[in-house]
Amino acid sequence: MSRIGKKPIAIPEGVSVSASEGMVSVKGPKGALERPFRSDISVEVKDGMVVLRPRRETKLARALWGTYASHIKNMIEGTTQGFSKKLEIQGIGYKAALQGQDLLLSLGFSHPVLFEAPAGVTFRIDKNMITVLGIDKEKVGMAAAEIRALKKPEPYKGKGIRYAGEVVRRKAGKKAAGQA
Repeated sequence: MSRIGKKPIAIPEGVSVSASEGMVSVKGPKGALERPFRSDISVEVKDGMVVLRPRRETKLARALWGTYASHIKNMIEGTTQGFSKKLEIQGIGYKAALQGQDLLLSLGFSHPVLFEAPAGVTFRIDKNMITVLGIDKEKVGMAAAEIRALKKPEPYKGKGIRYAGEVVRRKAGKKAAGQA
């Protein structure tokens, strides 16, 4: 039994949730999200709550029960508050700028890197911090991961793009290793 799936999900004021065959739609003040769901789980909207139940007692249905409950919670949170991820740029000459909706990054390569904004994702830049904003948690996280992958933080000087608060384990260089 899924502990997350058993609990009904409360629908806040100003948010509407509708479930048709195979699709769940959430509309809120920040926008609307739609997601396909398998028929193994039944989704019912009643009395300001979303209730999920497995239609069959299979291993797949039990696995999807809590997962779908989390997806619906994230859709409701995204349409009311939105999601954000912060990335930190460290390194001399490393910088980011907005070019329309897209992100133009100087990361020590011979050319600037243009990162195109996925649909529904926006960027905000403040000195050496990039904030990725959107209503879809999956798209925001994926965009942040792709930006970080352009120049991962290296272990010797710590240069690169990292998540805010991420700790990079530093290694000793050649000089420190040779003097032992």
